[in-house]
Amino acid sequence: MNSWDAGLAGLLVGTMGVSLLSNALVLLCLLHSADIRRQAPALFTLNLTCGNLLCTVLNMPLTLAGVVAQRQPAGDRLCRLAAFLDTFLATNSMLSMAALSIDRWVAVVFPLSYRAKMRLRDAALMVAYTWLHALAFPAAALALSWLGFHQLYASCTLCSRRPDERLRFAVFTGAFHALSFLLSFVVLCCTYLKVLKVARFHCKRIDVITMQTLVLLVDIHPSVRERCLEEQKRRRQRATKKISTFIGTFLVCFAPYVITRLVELSSSVPIGSHWGVLSKCLAYSKAASDPFVYSLLRHQYRKSCKEILNRILHRRSLHSSGLTGDSHSQNILPVSE
Repeated sequence: MNSWDAGLAGLLVGTMGVSLLSNALVLLCLLHSADIRRQAPALFTLNLTCGNLLCTVLNMPLTLAGVVAQRQPAGDRLCRLAAFLDTFLATNSMLSMAALSIDRWVAVVFPLSYRAKMRLRDAALMVAYTWLHALAFPAAALALSWLGFHQLYASCTLCSRRPDERLRFAVFTGAFHALSFLLSFVVLCCTYLKVLKVARFHCKRIDVITMQTLVLLVDIHPSVRERCLEEQKRRRQRATKKISTFIGTFLVCFAPYVITRLVELSSSVPIGSHWGVLSKCLAYSKAASDPFVYSLLRHQYRKSCKEILNRILHRRSLHSSGLTGDSHSQNILPVSE
């Protein structure tokens, strides 16, 4: 194993560790906080988190073994199962992000009727659709025997070894990425750009009120005026940064792998094995970044994490104080005798 393979293996190990811990923490927050569970986006987050954990526990270790061993890491049946899950979980993850963007669009554009438009039942129906949509392509690939170990990506995924099926497999691969990656990307762009438009409109209204107030307050201290203007600037940039993060992480993680899969269909363009594995690692890194992008940096999840940490520390302090009290009583008992 050369230095490139060692670096890719280290990247996979780091991605697995971060993904496992962060997604497990999101699950703990969902279990701990009833307020989070009552909201419709919790179903999308739960669906996304469970998919990320399955990918981390099942697919990433097999890819790591493939990188280290430079060959198929398991038997044909297990590899086909892993390839089925890889295709299903990737599609489910993309569609879950699209569902979260639709939820944000409804919340921002229709704030007064949000609870009526996005109920838990509606969210459950959307999750059911993502499952059916995500199951369609791996089921078809399994029926056509297009699941197995792909040496270029050192992982069990979509592949076809028969030259006479090259055209059919190319059409299938193109349709799969169009109805998973491209569809989700279009939904993300349409919904979040609409959200950004509404956010900027509200920022302008707040800016007008702030400027009118600053004009009326003639005796206001210059430092207070500067702080108000800085807050105006931060308010305008906040929505842009969040939306850029949502769309940017989606593109950075998934686009290299999808483009590589499409370019691979053309035999005239050679692709290095290290780039193939790296693009797969970038796709896996979405499982590690999702908990921070969609959950852990939000106020409710931070509050839930603090409550969980305080409860753990409180139990430890009670346990340690109990041990101290027991040892103290044991030390006093012989003296009283």
